[in-house]
Amino acid sequence: MDGNRQRGQKLALLSNVNMNLVIRMLQKQVEVYETEGYGNELGILMNPSSSYHAFGPDITFLAEDLMELLEHDLDPEAAGERIDGWFARLEEALVSAQIYYIADAYLQGAELAAADRGRKAALEGLWQRRLEEFCKIHANVRILPYHRLVETLGEENAFSLKMWYMGRILLSNEAQKRLCALILDRVRVESGIPKKVLLLDLDNTLWGGLAGEHDRTPVVLSEEHAGLAYKNLQRLLLEMQKQGVLLGIVSKNNEQDAMEILKKHPHMVLRPEAFAAKRINWTPKHENIREIARELNLGLDSFVFWDDSPAERQLVKEMLPQVEVPDFPDKPEELAPAMAEIFREYFEKAFITEEDRKKTAQYTAFSERNRLREVSGSFEAYLRDLEIAVRRMDPKRHVERLLQLMNKTNQFNLTTRRYTRAQIAELLEDADRGVYLYNVADRFGDNGITAVLIADCSGEVPVLTDFVMSCRIMGRKIEDALVEDVEKDLRSRGWDRLRGMYLPTAKNAPVSGLYERLGYVEVGAAGEKGILYEIGLAKTPERRYDVRMEEQEPEAGK
Repeated sequence: MDGNRQRGQKLALLSNVNMNLVIRMLQKQVEVYETEGYGNELGILMNPSSSYHAFGPDITFLAEDLMELLEHDLDPEAAGERIDGWFARLEEALVSAQIYYIADAYLQGAELAAADRGRKAALEGLWQRRLEEFCKIHANVRILPYHRLVETLGEENAFSLKMWYMGRILLSNEAQKRLCALILDRVRVESGIPKKVLLLDLDNTLWGGLAGEHDRTPVVLSEEHAGLAYKNLQRLLLEMQKQGVLLGIVSKNNEQDAMEILKKHPHMVLRPEAFAAKRINWTPKHENIREIARELNLGLDSFVFWDDSPAERQLVKEMLPQVEVPDFPDKPEELAPAMAEIFREYFEKAFITEEDRKKTAQYTAFSERNRLREVSGSFEAYLRDLEIAVRRMDPKRHVERLLQLMNKTNQFNLTTRRYTRAQIAELLEDADRGVYLYNVADRFGDNGITAVLIADCSGEVPVLTDFVMSCRIMGRKIEDALVEDVEKDLRSRGWDRLRGMYLPTAKNAPVSGLYERLGYVEVGAAGEKGILYEIGLAKTPERRYDVRMEEQEPEAGK
């Protein structure tokens, strides 16, 4: 977000201390609410007639100074009451269509010098625990890492007593610049589309040295010196994998030698099961990457490739320009910092869903399904052996996943319409719209929430305006069962016809003939390029699929 002014996101920065200078910095890049002073942030939020609500920010940042919020009372019991009261009032003001970032706490003040040892950490901990609980309850609330910003600078550099006494400006000039940069970075993450897969070399990448030479020259992987640098890299990669980054191996090596290290080396953090795909052979790496993309059913633009060899990186850049190929550091101690930057640039997400945490297991199961298909006597036998089960979910419980599906799915997406958080919130409250969200599982595991259909019932005939399904469940006739479930539901509500829209794009050709295959007939155009199809609900065609429909998830609050 350096350079030109960024458009499309409206921000608000509210605080109980003076943040006017930070707001001025932000306004050079984005549209920002002109706050009415400071110290009344909750009143502004709770007043529906305030200029804040008239402005209508997409993202609101709340940067509270904990000492001011506590009114300089360091008694833990009193602090707990004030913190609980603050969050209770904020909860009343939350709007589901907006995103909120609340700063974690850094307690500072002259009186701390005479306070009990540990009081500072204890009071910060009260805020932190309450904030984490709040984020678990509200999917549109995130934590802004303000504490880390202050720690990185140090108190003497982060705060300015002179500016505080002059105008209640708590932060130094440098800290204000960094807070501005942090806020803009969060905006970038909120609006970005992250990559899905990180492909890694092995020798001199995940460990030092060569796998095939470890009998004579031990692999560099340990708890000291350069070996610790490689181990810390792996520790970081494991945390990335837990947050939904799929890891893969693309290595020119003897597979037996490499797997022995992966399985048995005492300092190996990433064991074989941490990787969703592995290609350890002497095939050119760009060919292996293509094969992994087919195996995982992902586009090449979902991949990032990291290798210590400049020649291998250059070949992949030339042969697979859709794949991102970051530079590799010169020294082992730079490995983890370089990977942290790769994570920030390509993979960081604003919110981690349960589906994200299950990604590696889901894609490993995807490979197992492919192997089952290879040994099954027929396609029908394969589908029968999968034991597919589908459950309709309450979309209000899974707003973040619903947003992900609508905004990041391209291949199985009949209209490729994108939605803002505000539009999704309106959609879920619209009595004339039906949002059908589905979880899919089978004998190999839970695929997670992977499909959504939206029916607009405001006209004479309901219209499926959106039909989105994750690419990892394509090709199993699951879509037949989902459409039939929607048809049955609408028929039970008194409708006798249903229409579906298809708007062709560069990526959704695989679903171009879907409605015809399901028995719908073309009845007209949908916009300039789209096609409108229709079916009578009194008697729909018999469709053969092996999918078991399970009981619906209860609605929120029931």
